[in-house]
Amino acid sequence: MKKKFLALMMGATLIMGLAACGGGSDSSKSTNKNQTTTNTAQAGDAQKIVSQKCFACHGDNLKGSIGPDLQHIGSKYSKAQILNILKNGKSGGMPAGLISGSDADTVATWLAAKK
Repeated sequence: MKKKFLALMMGATLIMGLAACGGGSDSSKSTNKNQTTTNTAQAGDAQKIVSQKCFACHGDNLKGSIGPDLQHIGSKYSKAQILNILKNGKSGGMPAGLISGSDADTVATWLAAKK
């Protein structure tokens, strides 16, 4: 009985974690003497942003998992198209707004170069 309960709890935790697909916001705002900054992996390092926001669905090597393979996504989509997908999502599972602002532009540029 204990094994079944444990298996049920682990399964539920896994499903909830996969459903999030990186949807949580890792951005944090801090105010220092009337200056507000947004920190999302130092907003400029595409690989760090991708590791925080994309690996859950696209895999840590971007070969795909729940989401599609992104290793050569730049040969399929332009930077503008990738940026649009990041901002607005895509039917079939890509949620809108996981990455925004300058982080989205940085990641779109980086992914578009993956030919």
